[in-house]
Amino acid sequence: MTLEERRERRRLRREKQRENNVLRAAKMHRVRLKMESEGRPSPPELEKTLFVGCSGWRYWKWRDSFYASVPQPNWFSHYTAAFDTVEINASFYSWPTVANVQAWRRQPGGEGVVYTVKVCELITHVKKFKGTKTLIRDYGVVADILGEQMGCFLFQLPPSYRYTKARLAAIVSQLDPARRNVVEFRHKSWWNEEVYRAFRDAGIIFCSCSGPRLPDELVRTADEVYVRLHGPERWYRHNYSDDELRKWAEKIRESGAKRTWVYFNNDNDAHAPANAKTLHRMLSPLRPKRRIARPA
Repeated sequence: MTLEERRERRRLRREKQRENNVLRAAKMHRVRLKMESEGRPSPPELEKTLFVGCSGWRYWKWRDSFYASVPQPNWFSHYTAAFDTVEINASFYSWPTVANVQAWRRQPGGEGVVYTVKVCELITHVKKFKGTKTLIRDYGVVADILGEQMGCFLFQLPPSYRYTKARLAAIVSQLDPARRNVVEFRHKSWWNEEVYRAFRDAGIIFCSCSGPRLPDELVRTADEVYVRLHGPERWYRHNYSDDELRKWAEKIRESGAKRTWVYFNNDNDAHAPANAKTLHRMLSPLRPKRRIARPA
């Protein structure tokens, strides 16, 4: 198969996937209406205040490093032995069904894992927040199914989506305030006080990023902060040094946030798990020094 044929095959597959997303969204709309008629449960409170993990866990490139000697069916259990949270990225490409979300909960090793769910591209990249209020409410069914295992909804916008007052108003007015919403921008024009003020008023979490051509700073617009570390110079490949991670740890501590979410998306060379473990150690409360009994 030639390169052109592979590209065409990929394009057709993505086209079909996007058609399926519309159909799946319609089904979830019916599920939401049924659930609401029966009384929607109140979202449970999370006890933990620190969540550090990776943006996904099923990476074939990790098989010789993080998953060395681990059979593939046991990869998720191996991941959750190291981390108590994961960012689901597959949900961006394919609108999850009720069965999909229930399967996340049933995964061996998934007990107690907190899932942050990347919202489907139908909302963020196809419709780009134009007339998506109902779709966003429908997507909230994911949180109702996950219950106490639900973390955040991550809305990631494309780099071409530049700041305008109208776009800011569209985002703020359509997000469901009953959910824990995080918005990640990929264009630097969104790093401005007008956005921060609007997000603070609405309780929306601004996603701080480490990525090429993006401001390398921590922005807090709610009681919680959320950070995605992609790599400052090359997307998905950077291996963060201890000094770089220490700077992020300091920023997070100085923010005074009540809860912290950090996900590493530098997955290409399997740096994410090691970097996540290091930052988690840096952010974890210091253990009290053990007292050594002196002879009387």
